[in-house]
Amino acid sequence: MSLTSLFENEANALKIGNDQLSGISALARRAKQIEKEIADQEDTLKELKFQFRKITEEALPEALAELGMTSFRMDDGSSIDIKPFYSASISEARRAEAFQWLRDHGFDDIIKNTVSVRFGRGEDELCNRLLSTLGQQGFPVEQSEKVEPSTLKAWVKERVERGQEFPTELFGAFIGKKATIKS
Repeated sequence: MSLTSLFENEANALKIGNDQLSGISALARRAKQIEKEIADQEDTLKELKFQFRKITEEALPEALAELGMTSFRMDDGSSIDIKPFYSASISEARRAEAFQWLRDHGFDDIIKNTVSVRFGRGEDELCNRLLSTLGQQGFPVEQSEKVEPSTLKAWVKERVERGQEFPTELFGAFIGKKATIKS
C-alpha cells in the first residue's frame, strides 16, 4: 500500500457528513442562544433585587415612619414589620486605620490574624518547625489580617444597640430600617 493510498483511506474514514456538521452547528447556535438568555435573565434578576431593596429598605420604612408606625397588617392577612438592619465593610484603603482603632479601643479580638507558609512537595519536615524560626531560615511567610464580614456586622449592631459611639465611616457602617413582609 502506498503512502498516498494510506492517507486517502484515513481521510475517508474521518469524513463527516453534512448532516452531522449541520447538527453540530445547530447545537452550537442553541448553546449561544441559551448563554445570551442566561445573561439576560441574570440582568433581569439583578434589577429585580435592586427594586426589592429600594422598596423594603427605603419606600416602605419611610412610608410607615411618616405615619408613626413600625408594623402594618394588610387585608390579605400579610404583615409588614419594620426592623433595623446593619451592614459594614472595611475598605482596603482604610483597613490599617480601622484595625488600629479596634486595637486602641479593646476590640482587637474580632480581628483574625493568619500567617501562612508555602512549602513544596517533600518539605513536610520543614512544616513542623516553629513559626518563630521561619524568618531566620528565610522561608516566605505571608500574613493576613481580616475581620469576618458577619463578625463586623454583629459588632456594629452591638455598638449601635448599646449606644456606644464608633467611627461609622471608618467601618463603612450603614444602619437602616428594613421592611419584612410575612404572609
